[in-house]
Amino acid sequence: MKKTLFLNPPSFEGFDGGAGARYQAKREITSFWYPTWLAQPAALVPGSKLVDAPPHGQTVEDVLQIAKDYELVIMHTSTPSLANDAKCAAAIKAQNPDTQVGFIGAHVAVLPTKTLEENPILDFVCRNEFDYTCKELAEGKTYDQIKGLSYRDRQGQIQHTPERELIHDWDSIPSVFPVYADNLDIRKYLIGYLLNPYISLYTGRGCPAKCTFCLWPQTIGGHQYRAKSPEAVGKEMELGKSLFGPGIREYFFDDDTFTIDKQRAIAISEHLKRLKLTWSCNARANLDYDTLKQLRDNGLRLLLVGFESGNQQVLDGIKKGIKLEVARKFMANCNKLGIKVHGAFILGLPNESRETIEETIRFACEVSPHTIQVSIASPYPGTELYSQAQENGWFTNDDLVANSGIQMSALQYPHLSAADIEDAVEQMYRRFYFRSGAIIPIVGEMLSDPQMLVRRLREGREFLSYLRERHNRAAARA
Repeated sequence: MKKTLFLNPPSFEGFDGGAGARYQAKREITSFWYPTWLAQPAALVPGSKLVDAPPHGQTVEDVLQIAKDYELVIMHTSTPSLANDAKCAAAIKAQNPDTQVGFIGAHVAVLPTKTLEENPILDFVCRNEFDYTCKELAEGKTYDQIKGLSYRDRQGQIQHTPERELIHDWDSIPSVFPVYADNLDIRKYLIGYLLNPYISLYTGRGCPAKCTFCLWPQTIGGHQYRAKSPEAVGKEMELGKSLFGPGIREYFFDDDTFTIDKQRAIAISEHLKRLKLTWSCNARANLDYDTLKQLRDNGLRLLLVGFESGNQQVLDGIKKGIKLEVARKFMANCNKLGIKVHGAFILGLPNESRETIEETIRFACEVSPHTIQVSIASPYPGTELYSQAQENGWFTNDDLVANSGIQMSALQYPHLSAADIEDAVEQMYRRFYFRSGAIIPIVGEMLSDPQMLVRRLREGREFLSYLRERHNRAAARA
């Protein structure tokens, strides 16, 4: 085995580069997801090391000190962080030109040639589902023998090997928990709507939904949900409990649609109840009451739900496959059962207008999830939304985030400017949170839990600072 380093490189302050989220940007409050996309291949490579620089406050100098001892460095990148990550890769190569350095991530999976052409310091990029590609790189196989690899040969020419098959036997995939335990400080990982400390993981990949904006199914995971059996997940959670002990307050299942197979989700929840674990997961806004009740009775605390919009035409335009009346009934059931919901919304999708933005704000206030996240539509390469933006001339520029990390609108429409979309983010946050229906539950949470009191006060300061930053950016633009 080559001595292998899996690296999530340093970036701007507050950048959650390891997020399994739909966009990579500075969050409204301090937020860090686990670097599962790196941890999973690391679990396949004995003796490898994982460095997640952003949450641990590690600098390029810190990374160079670590990287000098490694033969192979595999870095996770994204569309908005690519230029920054390439500088870190160049520094590693300058320190030791013999170090093999390459990228993984959705951007390089769909633009391998362009990435290698524009970044001559890279030796390779991994395409598609790259876990076993990384394993074979660490095993020292020659590049031309490794499926799913794009690389620069000895003559400097870019070569592409055949595509790698998707992973179907997920029960054979090792757990990321030992990688977390050996390499990460779990106290560094915070998410506003999860109990902290928390741990997140995937039990499979792929999503049958066809949302036009969604990055991972269209670039890496595919549209077939391939997952571990309930028995395998139960054993993995036993391992997690033994490694991390009772100090973990919540486990979050980050599968794109953990609840798509309701019977599997219920079977897994029975294991979680046996282990007395509190848990949360991603879900679509169409789960029925009986399923929700069984999951709640087995320890479910919160669902992360992508509502996206409060306008049906916008939802139909992105192929969401959800009707607003179904989403309303779902929320009513969650409220009746005491299941908290973190609602995700996106502004600036196709068919958006000032009127549809107003509908979305009103819908969010009406169904009133416990917390919300307001994103700007991000046309990532490899998605249908990206192709639509190219065909229709919707792009304003190539930037998805500002230098500060604040998310920007790369799209504009004849009837809706990028400035309108960006300004609406601040407006939606203020109108949702600065009302009694949102403030009273949060205050109640704070009064019932001293830890939550301290945390929410910190998050409140950060949130107001974020809103000021957005406001000042808009004022400077005007």
